[in-house]
Amino acid sequence: MKTAKFFLIFLILVSCSAIKVNYDYEKETDFSAYNTYSYFGDMETGLSELDEKRFLSAMDITLQRKGLLFSEEPDILINVTSAVFRNQPSNSVGVGLGGGGRNVGGGVSIGIPVGGPKLDREIQIDFVDAKKDMLVWQAVSQSPFKEGDLPIVKEQKIQELITKIFSKYPPKQRN
Repeated sequence: MKTAKFFLIFLILVSCSAIKVNYDYEKETDFSAYNTYSYFGDMETGLSELDEKRFLSAMDITLQRKGLLFSEEPDILINVTSAVFRNQPSNSVGVGLGGGGRNVGGGVSIGIPVGGPKLDREIQIDFVDAKKDMLVWQAVSQSPFKEGDLPIVKEQKIQELITKIFSKYPPKQRN
């Protein structure tokens, strides 16, 4: 039992990574009119087959909790795309050489990066009004990505990501 508690605490600490999400939406859209959804037929998510299955499953659960139902004739069509990219480390160590004497001076300095490049995954979710064929809502997330995570860790990270992405859907209408 102690091992299970330790593992749970470890997962929570590991998952406390910075997920950034940017949102955009068509301000004239009445999101309460959308009750059903489906995915683009030719959607290429850029995720592995297993991660795509995890991602869409988590998304289905979240959307259903928000009152949307999967349908063959949807109000909203959803497209998901992703890409993994390397970020350069932001930390570096400066090394310098200098010399001088008798009114002569000189110096050389270089920055040495500390740590290797980090992997980030960007996922974009587009909601398209099926009748108008118009983009009405978009979320673009960026989060740290580590290849080779255990399946349970991947599932937990994906659920955390989906929760964060849909925390602001539907958007609050401001008058």
